[in-house]
Amino acid sequence: MTAELKIGGHHSIRAGYFGAAKLALQLGEGAFQYFPKNPRSLTVKTFDPQDALKCRELCIKHDILSIAHTPYPSNLAVGQQSKHEQYERTINSLRNDLEIAEACGSLGIVVHFGTYKEINPLQGYQNIIQCINEVLLGWQGAAKLLIENQAGDHGDMGMTMEELVQIRSLCQSPEQIGYCLDTCHAFAAGMWMGELDDQFMLKAESLGFWDGLVSIHLNDSKYPVHSRKDRHARVGQGYIGESGFRQFLQMEKVKDKPMILESETGEDGTYSEDIQRVKRWVET
Repeated sequence: MTAELKIGGHHSIRAGYFGAAKLALQLGEGAFQYFPKNPRSLTVKTFDPQDALKCRELCIKHDILSIAHTPYPSNLAVGQQSKHEQYERTINSLRNDLEIAEACGSLGIVVHFGTYKEINPLQGYQNIIQCINEVLLGWQGAAKLLIENQAGDHGDMGMTMEELVQIRSLCQSPEQIGYCLDTCHAFAAGMWMGELDDQFMLKAESLGFWDGLVSIHLNDSKYPVHSRKDRHARVGQGYIGESGFRQFLQMEKVKDKPMILESETGEDGTYSEDIQRVKRWVET
């Protein structure tokens, strides 16, 4: 089972997409995540297709999976009418992220569910559907748009499996949409309760959530369940703890998904210690 576990960290593209892939290979990782461009702004990046192709080829040769994480300002819930300029920048940026991910051979682009704080929350959900539909309009690539669940620190949206499943089902191209499940966010929101949760797996099955699951952010939480705080801890060193992750890793539906660590690294500056810890939990 350990040989099949696809786990790794988030890596810089300072040395290019190929450089990030090479680092994952050097560290013995089976998966990695990267920002396709500056994570602090919504831009359209002109990227080096040869660099992306080398990344793709290395990952295919060594069976490494990758996902791209969209810039933090990406907000699927932004309104086309009320904030037209930001909406257009979001659409163009996300489409650019998809193109980069496709060139690099990545499974998809991770984008947070969305934040909407105006009077009518239903409008926020409608905005998300409209935004996703426009991003994916005419998209022919294999890379998917991966919606990430939220902790609840910026509002009530995106804290439940029901929301993710419903949004995907209502979009025009659900087959081009998947989920990235963040364990810290799920724990903070109460979507998943950790070691004492015996309903999560069955609920995910009944909702059809597993059908869309593509990737996992394997993060512990610095705060207790239902805290609604998005503060990652190293696996086994937070409130989810070893027992919580052992329970999570027993679920058959998560074992073959790429697992990305996003917390602080170990003393050696890598995720190697945490990766070995997770592998031991799966083995024993």
